[in-house]
Amino acid sequence: MFDKLSSYWGQGIGRPLDPQQPVLAATPLNSVPYTGPPPPQNNNVSPMPTVIDPSPPLRNQPALVFLPSHSTEDDWDKVLIASRHGVGVTGSAALGKVGPVLGTIDIGESKESYLFRVSLPGVVRDRNLFTCDAEPSGNILIRGITSTGHKKVIKNSMTFEMQTQNLCPPGKFSVSFKLPGPVNHLQLNGTFQTDGVFEGIVRKKLP
Repeated sequence: MFDKLSSYWGQGIGRPLDPQQPVLAATPLNSVPYTGPPPPQNNNVSPMPTVIDPSPPLRNQPALVFLPSHSTEDDWDKVLIASRHGVGVTGSAALGKVGPVLGTIDIGESKESYLFRVSLPGVVRDRNLFTCDAEPSGNILIRGITSTGHKKVIKNSMTFEMQTQNLCPPGKFSVSFKLPGPVNHLQLNGTFQTDGVFEGIVRKKLP
């Protein structure tokens, strides 16, 4: 009987499970990839079918990057440079939930200049509190203060207790992004539109 079982197992055929013996799930103590020669083929056993994932790998998809609240400016600049056309939002602009989004941008290009439009609802339009600066490399940095999101609002001598607070919280903010190419940072013109959009035009740095 033992010779028959040894011959049966030696042919590469798996040992049948004993229905009376429970199956135990055990974690191996060590696992090392096998680097030896391939095992001999058994003609009596059908090969396992190869499963191919039909979904292509994701590339160039939109993404969000969350940094600690105390990240350095160098860390922030490295993320923006690596993301090429990424947009960096800090301060109260990063805390908005529902409602008009603060910091969304559109960028246009002509032969001589770049055009950018930034959504800035609820931003204080005071020249002493709002700045937009351009660097020769094409980096744009916008800083300001938002006036929305207060728990109490006083209008026409009346005090309102806000029941919802979905707009951007009050406080300082910054929005930074990079234009497609270098610019003449001294030739930047920006204006606030009536719909809460800040529009800027900056001249390209021509060779």
